[in-house]
Amino acid sequence: MDWKDQGLILGVRKHGETSAIIEVMTAAHGRHMGLVRGGRSSRQRPVLQPGNSVLLEWRARLEEHLGTFTVEGQSLRAAQLMELPLGIYGLQTLAAHLRLLPERDPHPGLYEAALVVLEHLDDPERTARLMIRFELAILEELGFGLDLGQCAATGSKAELVWVSPRSGRAVSRDAGKPWEGQLLPLPPFLLDETCRALLPPEAGQGKPIAMKDLLDDGFNLSFYFLDRNVYGPRGIRSPDERAGLIRRINAAVE
Repeated sequence: MDWKDQGLILGVRKHGETSAIIEVMTAAHGRHMGLVRGGRSSRQRPVLQPGNSVLLEWRARLEEHLGTFTVEGQSLRAAQLMELPLGIYGLQTLAAHLRLLPERDPHPGLYEAALVVLEHLDDPERTARLMIRFELAILEELGFGLDLGQCAATGSKAELVWVSPRSGRAVSRDAGKPWEGQLLPLPPFLLDETCRALLPPEAGQGKPIAMKDLLDDGFNLSFYFLDRNVYGPRGIRSPDERAGLIRRINAAVE
């Protein structure tokens, strides 16, 4: 068995005296692990760091074997990520989410999305928007995607401001008003990436809701369905790194 691919290093652990086992998210072969012989050498250590993008060649006698990787550095961003306030939290949160996927199951869209998030960890608001979308994409790939395209009750595509916690479908303002306290807020940036604020129900009255509150709504929305459909059934908890990331975003976003 032999293939070549691009990959993002998610984790590294020692193996024996000189080697390392790396966990990577690849473009075409999903989340994959393999042995790097000499991976603890002074030449390999700077390359085998979480957050780095690499070129990989994997070999094994049988497909089910761990196999060995030959690794070549491509984008060595690990040192830069360590210097960013959101860098380590963002990377570890992405890695925790990707570990929810079955090993060796290809998800090229999530691979590309993870790289986009990593490239914007210097912008707290952008990081939040991208991470929320990434979490919703994880749900989609696991078979629990939300339907935010039209109102579950009326079919309308206008004024979608809530999500039904039962069905995961969007609900319009008028249709959901009687059950407002039972519905989850739908932040408008999930429908329109250019949107920065949302007026209260009485259009033109009061002040816009702060972006910080909209981001909280987005993280609460994705967490609700991750917890119900993924964490709970698997008997696991949300990663601590996610909570740390949100705290740092909240401290930075007005």
